[in-house]
Amino acid sequence: MATVRAATDGLLDRAAGLGALGDDAVRAPSALPGWTRGHVLTHLARNADALVNVLSGRPMYASAEARDADIEAGAARPLAEQLDDVRATAARLAETAAGIPADGWSARCELRGGVTDVMARIPFRRLVEVELHHVDLDAGYTLDQLPDDFVAREIDFLTARFAGNDEVPPLSLSTPAGETWTTGARESAGGPVRVTGAPYALMGWLAGRTTGTGVHALDGAVLPVLPPL
Repeated sequence: MATVRAATDGLLDRAAGLGALGDDAVRAPSALPGWTRGHVLTHLARNADALVNVLSGRPMYASAEARDADIEAGAARPLAEQLDDVRATAARLAETAAGIPADGWSARCELRGGVTDVMARIPFRRLVEVELHHVDLDAGYTLDQLPDDFVAREIDFLTARFAGNDEVPPLSLSTPAGETWTTGARESAGGPVRVTGAPYALMGWLAGRTTGTGVHALDGAVLPVLPPL
């Protein structure tokens, strides 16, 4: 949670710098198709509220429709209101997390769509939201600026998520430094597609933030198109 707090502070500082451009900056497109920067900031605030619900044993969202409606309703607010919302909801999440007893973090909890996880993974899930959406703001924070330890852990998380997915061909990922991961479907007559790139580039591709910028399929293979997360 201390890492989450530091990442949130960094995002808020950068987003506050958009104020020099006026409130039109928050209504400008983000790097996410169909979303403005206001959508991104509102989503971060509502996600914090949702994770408070999870840590408190309540449903993450009332419904998928309610989640989407809340984001849309808050997207056009002035920048100062958006920042206050992100800051206040992040503080509520931190306070809730601080109240979880040490033995409570091993309990299982339910997220969106029936996905379950242990409570101890919630802080990292929040860190993913903060770091990737910081990039999505399109305000000067880029994939190659993400902390190395976060990138490595997110690749671990995403390759585990795609493992066994028949929509993804078997993949063997590697970096110039020799780090390796495998993911995708378990069987293939031709063997796995070998893919290489810098860690941040691999992560950006796996996370759907790029279509493969800086990532290369080897042996003449075509870089696969990954399904949305």
